[in-house]
Formats: sequence, structure tokens, C-alpha cells
Amino acid sequence: MNGPDTKIPQATAKRLPLYYRFIQSLYNSGKLRVSSAELSEAVKVDSATIRRDFSYFGALGKKGYGYNVQHLLTFFRKTLNQDEVTNVALIGVGHLGTAFANYNFLKNNSTRIVVAFDADEEKVGTTTHDVPIYHVSDMKEQIEANQVDVAILTVPSQFAQSVADELVEYGVTGILNFTPARLNVPASVRVHHIDLSIELQSLVYFMKHYSQSAEGVKS
Repeated sequence: MNGPDTKIPQATAKRLPLYYRFIQSLYNSGKLRVSSAELSEAVKVDSATIRRDFSYFGALGKKGYGYNVQHLLTFFRKTLNQDEVTNVALIGVGHLGTAFANYNFLKNNSTRIVVAFDADEEKVGTTTHDVPIYHVSDMKEQIEANQVDVAILTVPSQFAQSVADELVEYGVTGILNFTPARLNVPASVRVHHIDLSIELQSLVYFMKHYSQSAEGVKS
């Protein structure tokens, strides 16, 4: 079994929250055990990949029995730090930012948006879905006061890098970037880039050039 400091493949790490969400729903429905085939059908990841992913963490199941749902749930809660709430800052309260504020992250995982920032004076001093909005000039004070670890970036792309630089300076170690800009940050800071226009173009390309029967329906 790998030790706590052993790094697993990034592709595996990205699938862990997907597994956790389904296992949580199984537990809530009262199901006691699940096979890799059932997991495969639910999350649209082939059984061999699921078994390989789980093997990085030791013996999570038994051949011929499958996986104990409660054991898996406990394992994933610990692995994904679900008992620790991560405070998130929202930078940019436009249409996309407002949608994020409206989404109840705590319902499904252990992250919560605790503060938002915008340059629009009409928004400053108000709230969006119970999240207070401050001026971007107040980021340092509020990020430190709210112990923010992660930021969601939905600002115009021309401001993305300068805002990211400030976030890094204020101690943020994770950025979910929804702008087209590619950010330059220190190696100690993790950035996930999500460009919706590129994702849409990619989807259309795969629809036209790859059949579902040959490639499956998962990304």
C-alpha cells in the first residue's frame, strides 16, 4: 500500500471526487456493497481503470465480494479531506460568478465560498446568495481574515494574471481559473484552467469525428 506522501497519477486523482460522489449516494440509499462493474456503469469509467485506481491505496475490496460501501465512504472522506472545510474566495461577480455563489458546494463536498470581490462599486457592500461582496482592493485583508485557501477566478482575461499575482501574494495556494488566460504562478500554487469555449469546441469536434461506439461517452 502506498504511504500518505506517495503521489498517485493525476488522472487517478481527478477521478477520486467522482467515485466519492457515487459512493456517497450508495451509502445514503442503504446499499452495503458494490462491485467494480456497478461502479463502472455509474461513473462511466471502465472496471479495469477503477480497480487500478483503487489499487494505489491498497486492498479496498475483496475478489468475489466487491467493495464495502461504508469502508469506501470512510476512506474517500479521509483521502479527500471531507471533514475539513476549505474556504474559497470568488473573484468577479458577473453572471458566472453569481452562479457559483448560488451553488451550494457544502451540499456535496467540503468547500464553501465565504467571500467575493468585484470592481463594480454598485455590487460592493451587497451580498449574492449570502456571500458578502468586497472591493478588489480589500482582497488582502479579507482573504487573510477568512483564511481563504482557494480562489475561483471569473474576471475579464486581461486582469487575470495581475489578480492571480495578488492572490499568490496573499497566501492562496489553489486557483480555479475560468478565464481564457494561462496563468504563471509559483510551483507551490496549483491552477486548474477551465475554458468553457474550448471545452465546447472540443465537444463539437469529438461529436463529429469520434463515434460513441468506438470511444465511449466519457471524457
